[in-house]
Amino acid sequence: MTQPHVHVSGVGGVGMNAIAQLLAHDGIRVTGSDRFLDQGVELPVFGMLRKQGVELLPQDGKGLTPETEALVISTAVEADNPERIRAAYLGITEKHRAEVLASYTRRGPLIAVAGTSGKTSCTGWLGWTLEKCGLDPNVVNGGGILGWKNENTPGNVRWSRPENPWVVEVDESDRSLLKFTPDVALINTVSPDHHSRVDTIDLFREFSRRVKKTIVCGPGVKKVLEGDEEISAELLEVDEPFPVTLPGAHNAWNAAAVLKMALSCGCDFQLAEQGITCFRGVERRLELCSAEGRGPKVYDDYAHNPEKIAAAIRAVRPDSGSLTVLWRPHGFAPLQQNFDGFVEAFSENLREEDEAWILPVFYAGGTAPSGRDSCDFVAALAEKEVRSRLFKEYPPRWNAREEDVLLVMGARDPELPQFAASMGKGL
Repeated sequence: MTQPHVHVSGVGGVGMNAIAQLLAHDGIRVTGSDRFLDQGVELPVFGMLRKQGVELLPQDGKGLTPETEALVISTAVEADNPERIRAAYLGITEKHRAEVLASYTRRGPLIAVAGTSGKTSCTGWLGWTLEKCGLDPNVVNGGGILGWKNENTPGNVRWSRPENPWVVEVDESDRSLLKFTPDVALINTVSPDHHSRVDTIDLFREFSRRVKKTIVCGPGVKKVLEGDEEISAELLEVDEPFPVTLPGAHNAWNAAAVLKMALSCGCDFQLAEQGITCFRGVERRLELCSAEGRGPKVYDDYAHNPEKIAAAIRAVRPDSGSLTVLWRPHGFAPLQQNFDGFVEAFSENLREEDEAWILPVFYAGGTAPSGRDSCDFVAALAEKEVRSRLFKEYPPRWNAREEDVLLVMGARDPELPQFAASMGKGL
């Protein structure tokens, strides 16, 4: 019998490489492609995928044949992508990544983690904790769990038995969270990001109607959901933070949400508490890239909306030194939609001695750029008397004192974590 073949487009992305890993674990022949690979950019994840049996090919459509069963895409893959055109010509089924993931989660109990902030950290934290509690979960996350990541695996997928619980991060940005029907869910935050506040609330209410048993609510979320008679799940609100060593007040609230979720899944309190306490974090979520101990600190964070940016700045802002924030806006549309919020996040949280380094908006192709750009953003910061500089490319050095901190922030651009790592090693 011929081994089934599935091709995954844009496999360099965290969500897409997770699907490639799942399919490969399930005994399916997986090929993948990515525009960065075509540009000669060898992301670390490419080598890890090859070690898991994924064959990487140019993103020109030739990886699809009449024997290919499906092409897996994300919302970011444009309609004129050569692989989508080739799939349509050959009559190959096209599936969204969330559709594939949802099909796996139907094999066992589903524990979904949602929200406009904190869902990657909470998903990884919860998956780690449930493992320590003996539940042996399957985990699919938007970032690598540092305790699981190594040279062979990105650490964002844990494959167990399909009938075991599934701990999965679900995404509101493209409304794909509505493809899932969880037994238990966490909604950590509800704030404007990819959608307006009204649309965001409506979307999470619609998602909540799909939850069967329990919804754990971050601070302020319960009142957003209460009153919707179509929501049948029990609403449990997190009411106090849980002290942890990971930086930032937001992580204490994340830990509290994870604890309440673990208890809702039947975990022993003491084991859950131990699991939460020994969790090392998730890549690019205030990940320390410099040496532990004395000396300047370099942190790398995925923060890309105003709420996350403000939380990250507050978490690592030094008491006696200065903070330099290097940020790359991850798209023209998000910058335009949240422009005032971004300005406020920087101006309200950076002090006189701090400085913002702004890179050009990351543009990966697709819809032509329009609206405000990084130059406009630096000008707006200047009006707020925030020290800021516009860089056309990554700065070659950071002149730091022992008490100073560099915070690298942004999504999508694969050079961001590489830059943070190089700055950390250079200290």
